[in-house]
Amino acid sequence: MTNHILVIEDEAEIAGYLRRGLAMEGFQVAVASDGPSGLTAARDAPPDLVILDVMLPGMDGRVVAERLRAALDIPIIMLTAMGEVADRVAGFQHGADDYLVKPFAFEELLARIRALLRRQQRTSPEILRAGPLSMNAKAHAIYSGERLLVLTAKEFELLEYFMQNPNQVLTREQIFDRVWGYDFGGESNIIEVYVRALRQKLEAAGEPRLLQTVRNVGYILRV
Repeated sequence: MTNHILVIEDEAEIAGYLRRGLAMEGFQVAVASDGPSGLTAARDAPPDLVILDVMLPGMDGRVVAERLRAALDIPIIMLTAMGEVADRVAGFQHGADDYLVKPFAFEELLARIRALLRRQQRTSPEILRAGPLSMNAKAHAIYSGERLLVLTAKEFELLEYFMQNPNQVLTREQIFDRVWGYDFGGESNIIEVYVRALRQKLEAAGEPRLLQTVRNVGYILRV
């Protein structure tokens, strides 16, 4: 699955530079220009990694890092023009996983991103659970209670995304972005087709409906 990176940076030139460079490296990139909108973006579409500027309008980047850390278990790379040891220590104390001083080489940032994502993958739980569902991504096995579900690769990927975000409404745009990696267009019914197939398999033994439609918005896995 394509990794999703959220850039929270108020300098438009730097934000655009990061968006273009990361997109060319195959990442899905979202950009927010201040602290509050960055927190909202992270809540609405939880990223795999955050690149966070320290000096932000609306909310200090260190406060943003603390709030991100309290809500999400994701790597955070802080960007700052302040390179003193005390500044770096403060960044780590507020929840950063890595610290990069401006100006920086894009290649170094990219190497740090990939290292953090590899570490995150190694430390992520082998078994993902949501209500009666349990998934072993490495073994590509998923159970509803004691019943083994037989899913296609794309069904498995879609259900994994829902299980990573239980009780959260996921919009069609978010699902297209994270599961298919590109936009089929507003008229496509591919999501409906896959959701219908998943429901048939999840409810085959008379189980209650977990995968529910939120009209005019998207879908939610209610557990």
